[in-house]
Amino acid sequence: MLTTFNLGIIVLFIGKLLSTRFSILRRYNIPEPVSSGLLICLITFVLYLTTGIEISFDLHARDVLLIYFFAGIGLNSDLRSLLSGGLPLVILLSATIVFMFLQNIAGVGVASLFGLDGAVGVLGGTTSLIGGHGTAIAWTPVYVEQYGISNASEIGIACATFGLVLASLMGGPIANILIKRHKLEPKTCEQPDVGLTHNDEHTKVDMYSILSAWLILNLCLTLGAAIQQGLESAGLDLPLFVCCLFGGIILTNTVPRLFPKLKWPSGTPALALMSDVALGMFLAMSLMSLQLWTLTDLAGPIVAILGVQFILAFCFALFVVFRLMGRDYEAAVICSGFGGISLGSTPTAMANMTAVSKRYGAAHKAFIIVPLVCGFFVDIANALIIQVFLNWFA
Repeated sequence: MLTTFNLGIIVLFIGKLLSTRFSILRRYNIPEPVSSGLLICLITFVLYLTTGIEISFDLHARDVLLIYFFAGIGLNSDLRSLLSGGLPLVILLSATIVFMFLQNIAGVGVASLFGLDGAVGVLGGTTSLIGGHGTAIAWTPVYVEQYGISNASEIGIACATFGLVLASLMGGPIANILIKRHKLEPKTCEQPDVGLTHNDEHTKVDMYSILSAWLILNLCLTLGAAIQQGLESAGLDLPLFVCCLFGGIILTNTVPRLFPKLKWPSGTPALALMSDVALGMFLAMSLMSLQLWTLTDLAGPIVAILGVQFILAFCFALFVVFRLMGRDYEAAVICSGFGGISLGSTPTAMANMTAVSKRYGAAHKAFIIVPLVCGFFVDIANALIIQVFLNWFA
């Protein structure tokens, strides 16, 4: 675990170097851990092809970093901002549900062109793309036992893996196109929710501001674990990172009001920097650990399905989501996050938005709406939609 953690730090340094050397990565807001993480996984792939050596990583520390990141997002979530973002949240959720139906229709259509069962198309749709690795693995027994797809696990993991890569590369260019075309700017010059802007990377952060943010983050994790246990006892299963997000929201909307003289870390450079480190390390470790050699036997149908899904997601974000979300700077940042929702995962969506906001400025509403949609509501809707499509086409 320690070796993997240290390699993750090295990968982040490599990403910074790549972004410095290659302007195209900066121009299209490609997150630094994405460019370097993909480079490392390609190196391990070549190593496997030439020597047969398989490299794997211990990712326990990575999962802890994800929890810290979402606790930090919760701490920046003032209730008044949440209430003001209520309607956009409903709009984005509705648009995402419509897209989920389109994604499964596209998957079934492409699968049928290859003479494959409709259930394979659903597996290459929301099961593995919007659902990600976790949903694909969780549904594997259903596809194997009820629909006779013996290699369902390999197909699901392959689509989820390549979807993660495409999602990481999609969000920045979408935002860049929209911001340049419509000459968009943030309404206010504020501290980003995650990281520091490129013009402000040398902001002073002292030891005690870091310790204060760290302590409050740990309290969020403690409260989040208690929330998860309470929900489990009530029969509701939510991921720990969502519960820690709620824990941060609860603390940041109660403690500062009860103790107004207390220095609270919300909106501080220290918290933004810690969130940036957690997300960057999570994404670097996730991408560098991809084992591409496990996917080579399924290349044909998977490439076709993912090609269609990429075009569908890109166009939907560009022409539908942007208009529905208000055609402003926040909408452009949300579209970059939608790239992560549609083909990747919640962390990918947040990494895409972080890269954009670090270059152009804060987008507070986007950082509240997107994780709530893709980290909570979409998982519930996806379970229902998958079953509906399996009943229709399988």
